Amino acid sequence: MPPAAATLVPAFAPWLDLAGLAVFAASGALAAAKRGQTMVTLAFFALITGVGGGTMRDLLIGAPVFWVHDARAAGVCLTVAVVIWVTPERWWRGEALDWFDAVGLAAYAVYGAAKALRFGVPPLPAFLMGVVTACVGGIIRDVLAGEPSILMRPELYVTAGALASASFVLLVLAGLPVSAAATIGAVAGFALRAAAIHFHLALPAYRQRR
Repeated sequence: MPPAAATLVPAFAPWLDLAGLAVFAASGALAAAKRGQTMVTLAFFALITGVGGGTMRDLLIGAPVFWVHDARAAGVCLTVAVVIWVTPERWWRGEALDWFDAVGLAAYAVYGAAKALRFGVPPLPAFLMGVVTACVGGIIRDVLAGEPSILMRPELYVTAGALASASFVLLVLAGLPVSAAATIGAVAGFALRAAAIHFHLALPAYRQRR
């Protein structure tokens, strides 16, 4: 593990974690709100979307599941659900869910890769842990909401998370200061996802060969 990576989690990444957690929780609560669900359902969607990817990452790398040992995580998710519940619907119309999800995707991809590096995971699996952290919560949200999973749509989503995670890991390995690597990785992932939302960018779909 690069020496700089060991200092990332205590010095910088917890704030990135909470930011990603909050915006992912908002996307989950909005998915329930748009379907006219109850406050309990909003809270459940916020929690499962917020912690889903991080839970999978922690189980895979052998780390304590973060939200079980840190009350702030569940507190952030539930607070976000209450905020969505009490604010006017017009505040959240349009593509608000997509934009919240884009911010969470980029932040969580970087944090997931950073935590994996800190736990001694080699760079390539650490990059993949960043992708898992960024994408699993949104996949769970879509399945519970009865939407086609983001994995089954051609739009750039997982690719944006992969760009954020890979950029961070490569920049840390190259010796760039960790805060700079995290910032560049998150901005790169968000920029790609934002472009995909705005311009409807998508990867080419598989065509059967005759």
